[in-house]
Amino acid sequence: MELELRKVSCGYDGRAIVRNVSLTVRSGDVLCLLGPNGVGKTTLFKSILGLLPILGGQILIDGEDVRDWSRRRFARKVGYVAQAHAPPFPFKVIDVVAMGRAAHVGAFASPSAHDVDFADGVLATIGLGQLRNAVYTRISGGERQLVLIARALAQDPAFLFMDEPTSNLDYGNQVKILGHVLELTRNRGLGVVMTTHNPNDALIYASAVVAMGAKGQFITGNPQQLITKELLDELYRVSVKMIPVSDHLSICVPAHDARP
Repeated sequence: MELELRKVSCGYDGRAIVRNVSLTVRSGDVLCLLGPNGVGKTTLFKSILGLLPILGGQILIDGEDVRDWSRRRFARKVGYVAQAHAPPFPFKVIDVVAMGRAAHVGAFASPSAHDVDFADGVLATIGLGQLRNAVYTRISGGERQLVLIARALAQDPAFLFMDEPTSNLDYGNQVKILGHVLELTRNRGLGVVMTTHNPNDALIYASAVVAMGAKGQFITGNPQQLITKELLDELYRVSVKMIPVSDHLSICVPAHDARP
């Protein structure tokens, strides 16, 4: 499948923050949105998800404009994992994940046995089967983030949007979550779009990257080719250096030596 933005502009109160954005995400892609705070990454996310009306352009799925789609139809194609979630009630993990089946359940209906089985299957796929009956409010932050990913996957979407999925997580959980994301794209053909503040996430995990700058820059390309010292110096106003890890991978580190 293919999700396409054609010359999309978005913002607030009729004032465009992001202008004339065109990009394409296909099944199996991992697209990272990279850039400093305040350049419009979240605004673009909200506009694609229909939480804000776009100010111009088109958003298409498999060539069909989604402007007139119902929320339920859109939710069957696009899932969303927020940056943070404050759980209001002590639901069991299986109940939280089964909520993702709402797009497939009739109005005022409860999830069927099939929906619960589907949710169980998703939990097993990402290695959380042992938490099925755990109380969501009592599990770790990393486990909660994985449960939110499971809930989005229970929608059975073609595309998954993730807003800084590893923020506030320890290194182990960051690696675990991004590893699961990569696995899902390879094994399920899921198309993933995620925002990140860490250029190395894009360098290591992404198949494509969008660099958004404070002066309205919007550049797309292959991470290893696009993410350079010059680009990062300009985007973040700090000096970095690129370190080759292998023939096909480089990562970035601060240019200064911080060791005592």
